[in-house]
Amino acid sequence: MYNPRTLEYERVYPSAKERFLVVLRNLSLGLIIGVAAFFGFIHFFDSPMESLLRKENKLLQTHYDLLLMELNQANDVLEDLQQRDEKLYRAIFNADSIPMSIRKSGFGGSNRYEHLKGLPNSDLVIETTQRMDILKKQLYVQSNSLEEIISLGKDMENKLRCIPAIQPVANKDLKRTASGYGMRIDPIYRIPMFHSGMDFTADTGTEIYATGDGTVIQASWKQGYGNCVIVDHGYDYETLYGHIDKYKVRVGQKVTRGEVIATVGNTGKSTGPHLHYEVIYRGRHDNPAKYYFQDLTPEEFDQMIQIAENHGQVMD
Repeated sequence: MYNPRTLEYERVYPSAKERFLVVLRNLSLGLIIGVAAFFGFIHFFDSPMESLLRKENKLLQTHYDLLLMELNQANDVLEDLQQRDEKLYRAIFNADSIPMSIRKSGFGGSNRYEHLKGLPNSDLVIETTQRMDILKKQLYVQSNSLEEIISLGKDMENKLRCIPAIQPVANKDLKRTASGYGMRIDPIYRIPMFHSGMDFTADTGTEIYATGDGTVIQASWKQGYGNCVIVDHGYDYETLYGHIDKYKVRVGQKVTRGEVIATVGNTGKSTGPHLHYEVIYRGRHDNPAKYYFQDLTPEEFDQMIQIAENHGQVMD
């Protein structure tokens, strides 16, 4: 310190209090700077552990995005297979439809994934697991459907032998077609009534053929039909041959397509010698004209359909 009286610099010794305050000030300033630097470092720079966790999270997110993309692709493939199965394969083999409520069914209840709620990213894990479960269930349904289709395919050769596919009497020129399936005028009551089969005019004694392989389950009198033969073809198909004259088969006998099973007659509720022929599928009558595909050309089939549409009087 400069002394104006002596015109010299003199050494000044601070008091203990002043030295304490200086030290305290320096420590406080250093502490403030240190804390600020620490939090600034934390804010702008990750710790090694945080850096590792951040990388792991990014990797998990990448894996999830890839899994989600694969799930979407799998769902697209499955949906295409379901459409083919329902509209093509099952239609070809005449298989029952699988309701979409079964094909697209999910899992009910939220408790199924309760154990996953405590995990990190639990919402992500639950959503992915749920989608995987639904996909697996739909794949199970589709797998069973394809197994059924394969089984039907293997059995198709035998089924084609059994399904009615020819006319029950020799009728290549179609001249014996008398009346078809549908509403017709009853020859006895003279009122419109539903005719559940087709009538073929023929002389008494004309041979009647089994229209598909099967087993005779009736060869006896049946009210309205007179002498009657019924053949069970399996696969939910039956055929009925009414108003016959003589039986050529017995109950329990195996018959093949084209085999003579009876002869045309005029028994039962009939106005003249003819054959009344019916096709029954799953317990319901079907139009017999649909079942001559092995016996007629496309042109002859069209002509048969036109004849069968005749709404005139039937013979029984």
